[in-house]
Amino acid sequence: MMKQRKNMWEIKQSASGALELYIYGDVVGDSYDWWTDEIIRSETSANTFRETLAQYPNVGEIKIYINSYGGSVFEGTAIYNQLKRHAAKKTVYIDGFACSVASVIAMAGDEIIMPRNALMMIHNAWMHTYGNASELRKAADDLDTINNAGKQAYLQKAGDKIDSQELSAKMDAETWLTAEDCIKYGLADKFADADADMSNASEVLQKANLSVEQRINLQKSLVAQLKQFSEMSIGEINSDPVPVPQQKEPDPKEDPKNEPNSIMQMLGGFFINQKESGK
Repeated sequence: MMKQRKNMWEIKQSASGALELYIYGDVVGDSYDWWTDEIIRSETSANTFRETLAQYPNVGEIKIYINSYGGSVFEGTAIYNQLKRHAAKKTVYIDGFACSVASVIAMAGDEIIMPRNALMMIHNAWMHTYGNASELRKAADDLDTINNAGKQAYLQKAGDKIDSQELSAKMDAETWLTAEDCIKYGLADKFADADADMSNASEVLQKANLSVEQRINLQKSLVAQLKQFSEMSIGEINSDPVPVPQQKEPDPKEDPKNEPNSIMQMLGGFFINQKESGK
């Protein structure tokens, strides 16, 4: 039995004949409910994408709008490859955030357009795993292979604007990139005519369930990157800090395993659940 949920993304054909694809939300694979014997179809799975895209076999142009914090590396890589091999002209618009594997999906675009206040985040894959020394070494080797797949997507788009070593360093450092950075490194092609609506940017912090200190640090990182646009002659960017919701200071006596230890973990990104992958 299959349980269908309403799609968080939308595919529709415009009056001009172009296919418009909106990817808003986390990229998540299908799952199985053992209690109800149901397959739960994710609205952002590669299966959903494949089946929906198949309804438009002769489309000549695809416009992809992305505002996503990332998700499953397996699902995102499959979506990237489906788009990459499609014969249509593909234009990607970053409507706010393209984090982690969502940034890999964006690399399928023949042209990537970013508002000046949009952000992209690139980093390495991570996973939950357990086992003996041999199994843990294999998990590390698997991660290297998975990381390289995403890395090749960036390099193919960037051309000679960034080399493999510099890109690896940025992925290792879990790097936030402004639109200006992305164009500089070949990960985007041009600025959009208008800024993105970032009024709900605080949802990134709320969704991540960060501690107070982590929220403040991430907030400062975003603000610092946006401030560089304040002296540009093209418009004025509002770089006021994102309001941080009030919450209690974390209790140091709490189990440290419950406390996220990196921004990468907060924002989803290249999320690989070792148990789900069968490894």
